[in-house]
Amino acid sequence: MTDTRARSAGRRTSTVWYRNIRVRRAIAQVVAVIGVITLGWWLFSNLVTNLNRLNINTDFGFLGRPTQFQIPYDEGFNPRSSVWSMVLVGVKNTFLAGSFGIILATVTGIVVGVSRLSSNWLVARIATLFVETLRNIPPLVVIIFFGFALFTFGPFPIITEADQYSFFGSDHNVLILSNTVWGIPSLIAEDGAGIFWIGVLFGFVAAGLVARWRTGVFDRTGRAHHRVILALGTFAILAFTGYLVAGDAYSLSWPALGESGRRIVGGLQLNWGFIAVTIGLGLYTASHIAEIIRGSILAVPKGQSEAANAIALSSFQRYRFVVLPQSLRIAVPPIINQYLNLMKNTSLGVAVAYAEITSLTLTSIGNGRPAPQSIVVLMGVYLAFSLTISFVLNAYNRRIQLVER
Repeated sequence: MTDTRARSAGRRTSTVWYRNIRVRRAIAQVVAVIGVITLGWWLFSNLVTNLNRLNINTDFGFLGRPTQFQIPYDEGFNPRSSVWSMVLVGVKNTFLAGSFGIILATVTGIVVGVSRLSSNWLVARIATLFVETLRNIPPLVVIIFFGFALFTFGPFPIITEADQYSFFGSDHNVLILSNTVWGIPSLIAEDGAGIFWIGVLFGFVAAGLVARWRTGVFDRTGRAHHRVILALGTFAILAFTGYLVAGDAYSLSWPALGESGRRIVGGLQLNWGFIAVTIGLGLYTASHIAEIIRGSILAVPKGQSEAANAIALSSFQRYRFVVLPQSLRIAVPPIINQYLNLMKNTSLGVAVAYAEITSLTLTSIGNGRPAPQSIVVLMGVYLAFSLTISFVLNAYNRRIQLVER
């Protein structure tokens, strides 16, 4: 009788909906979502009300209006260019600084991280000094240091007295150095550039197929795959074939001082802000990546290195074929965060007058463009950069992870 009453009480308790934990969780989530939506709608309505009271437009029509200011070191942009054109210039400059900074940070970080584990006392101490110095200084200070110590108060002359370097016996400059802009040779696209890039595309696809084929041969037979050499050779042959078919796809443009001596014409011009941001953020981020690489190498079981030594692999071969491939599986996730931080930290370029997207947006707002919409566009740009980097590197991370059987 007692057991029957207990079971009956249990059934009555289970039928009370507000005591069901799943129902409570669902209600709590619905209430939280409604609260967030309500708060967001109230903030948005308050913003629109205040903008209308101040006679400030709430649309994005300002993107088609002229900026009314000039972007330094950008001859293709003028005050009559639209705000949307300014956004594109800012995106391009942010992408260039972030991309070259990521390359510099990756290469330097791997070298320094491996050097910290070197048996050579001097190499290990120099790597430690690099990491402990840059990692503990704010990135803004690093950028300002390179901007002013290297250029404003550095060893380079003013533009009218720029140092010009050329090949022996040649009239063309290969390098022009000044305290505001550097000039290096560049390529100018000709009529056949499109055909050349079609050849490059085919070469890239063919190289991927060759690498996959050689990997399959290695998995089936165990023979040396030589996939890197064969893939690069395939790519080079098809790209060169496209260049020959296209004719003059590109021509060289050499830097030279203009007639006034106050600016560089021709070639590729690297302004001091770009160089300071790229080097500053690249080296600062490299100090963090070096520690990630060092920790990831130490996380690889010691038996792996002992096995590599047992089969007489050199130090380079041990790292290249055994240690680094395994450590990358550990290092890639935290390195993704460093890449995201570097891309977002390009906004610090405002301190050295680099025309990245944040600096241009603030200048546009100062010239009377609506701040809320401008900031929304700015946030959208950084969100697009971050999501793209995360998507690509997470896909790579999934690709290199071991698949459990």
